[in-house]
Amino acid sequence: MAAAPSGLSTPVPGSGSPGAVAVWEWQDEFGKWRPYQGSVCSYIEQSFQASQQKGKRLGPGPANNSIPLGHADAMLAPYVIDIPSLMQFRQDTGTMRAVRRHLFPQDSAAGQGVIWEWQNDEGGWSPYEMNVCVFLEQAYASGHQHVDLGPVGYNYDVNLVSQVQTNKTTLYRRSIQRRLDTPYPVTAATGPLHTGMACSCQQCLLNSGTGPITTRYRHSINLPSSSAVPQVSSRTTAVSSSGLGFVPYNKPALSGSRSAPRLNTHGAWALPQPASTGGPSTGGPSTGQPASNGVSVPNLPVVMPKSSKVNQALAGWWKSLMATVMDPAAAASTEPELVVRKYLEELKDAPADEDCIICMEKLASPSGYSDAYECKIIRPETVGRLAKCQHTFHLLCVLAMYTNGNKDGSLQCPSCKAIYGEKTGTQPKGKMEVSTFPRSLPGHEDCGTIQIVYHISRGIQGPEHPNPGMPYTARGFPRYCYLPDNEKGKKVLELLKVAWKRRLIFTVGTSSTTGESNTVVWNEIHHKTEMDSNLSGHGYPDPNYLDNVLAELAAQGVTEDCLRP
Repeated sequence: MAAAPSGLSTPVPGSGSPGAVAVWEWQDEFGKWRPYQGSVCSYIEQSFQASQQKGKRLGPGPANNSIPLGHADAMLAPYVIDIPSLMQFRQDTGTMRAVRRHLFPQDSAAGQGVIWEWQNDEGGWSPYEMNVCVFLEQAYASGHQHVDLGPVGYNYDVNLVSQVQTNKTTLYRRSIQRRLDTPYPVTAATGPLHTGMACSCQQCLLNSGTGPITTRYRHSINLPSSSAVPQVSSRTTAVSSSGLGFVPYNKPALSGSRSAPRLNTHGAWALPQPASTGGPSTGGPSTGQPASNGVSVPNLPVVMPKSSKVNQALAGWWKSLMATVMDPAAAASTEPELVVRKYLEELKDAPADEDCIICMEKLASPSGYSDAYECKIIRPETVGRLAKCQHTFHLLCVLAMYTNGNKDGSLQCPSCKAIYGEKTGTQPKGKMEVSTFPRSLPGHEDCGTIQIVYHISRGIQGPEHPNPGMPYTARGFPRYCYLPDNEKGKKVLELLKVAWKRRLIFTVGTSSTTGESNTVVWNEIHHKTEMDSNLSGHGYPDPNYLDNVLAELAAQGVTEDCLRP
């Protein structure tokens, strides 16, 4: 028998080898893998195994291959994992991220609940991917004082005594820490075990990362010193974001604590925080009951968290006020029932064997949201089809999805992400300044540079934000961003102006790096915040950046069509 590849061991049934634990991870916007919490992993693994067993029993044919994460944690209600494609889908924004599943020995760091983390620039803690945690724990348990992370694909030396990580190229140093958390779920599944060394399995080879960011996380802004700031030309313009629909910023804050548990203690490695659902973005404790080992997976609809009566009253009052003062016709066009009826054609006969991917119930059965949302004009069993993409859902499910989102009069298909109408976001009030200077960016030596400066100040959350009436912070502003001053760079700039006016660049949520909730964060449209180096992934040269950001803008409904008169 050939030896197992480095970093893998293959348990032999009946050999008395230790059991395995399953760790599910999602890929963040930097291309790094981040583990779900142990309780969430338990639910994902049980759902995964139940799906596999169901497929074996039923044979070929339709099967429920989606895992709604709201069953494990109510704050993760917008997220669904598609098993065949190994993709995580966020229903309210259409964002898709890769996921992966690895098996580790039961006596490894994963099985013991040991997590190793590195300190980010804001003083919070970010976890290493589980393969690195296992590798570090092996060295720690063996009494080693120094560890080279090269075998697991990271350009760092780690001193386990002083708990410091050093970049071998730049000599940049960061603190690290070791802490205990919930152990990951034991599984009866067989397969290669990841033991912490460099892994040569196909999934790792395809998705290998480069380790923690070495200087600053992608969206932090280092305010340049006077010597570092380029001389800005007199051609400076500013774009103001619309104030429609905002709660006035001199509104007194509601009393009460905002000190929900910091994500760097329990949830910094959970999902990126949605800003429009009141889910994980609040940074609060989980209210869902995680499935325990041995419990069958219930077939329940995804329950999107309802807002409190106070929040509903606040949102309704401001909505009525703004509709009266601003534009009654526009307000009427965003009424949930009218929006759903506008974009979906009602079907007389529902497809018999097709599932609604929002509630996970059969389309021939009533909507899974019939007990959570009441509507006088839409019945629970009514099914409709979106006009352009032809995807089919319960109308009540689409109504629930729309009501739980920004309610801006647009819809985004949760299956293919096609946008109906003009999508807008929840970006707070601010200013966007644009200027140019002759200095070139690395990789774009044939042109000058466009500098974008975003200004957003702290304020009070409106009804479209996670916690209406509560204050939000605005860290790191003004934020400086850079584009090449060439044809494609200018096109990206014009589209960014459209995205800014539609309130899509920023949102209010929880920082996935610092764990701070109720703060202004980036919103899935990546910016280059450095000029001279791309060691961190935030700068130049990056030959694919302009194409990538154009694709991200298009995913938000911002395309060249928006620039035509």
